Amino acid sequence: MIVHPRPDRPGGRHDVPMLLGEDLLQWLLLALGAALFFGNLMAVVRPPEHQREEGNLERAPVGRSLLYAGLGLIAAIWALASLISG
Repeated sequence: MIVHPRPDRPGGRHDVPMLLGEDLLQWLLLALGAALFFGNLMAVVRPPEHQREEGNLERAPVGRSLLYAGLGLIAAIWALASLISG
């Protein structure tokens, strides 16, 4: 159980768990980074077979997609390292 200080109580502490845990930011960063990495990588590796709308591109811009995939990979690795280190 996570104990947080509370100045209006004697002793300054009470037992209330944090909403969704202490590592919420790291888990969200891991999910967002992994989604950014895999989504952009799959847009380059497997473009859609047919276009849904007339104005869409035939392929994703390779340079931009790889840049965003790299940023997602860095974010996911950083979040994973933060979760492992405690």
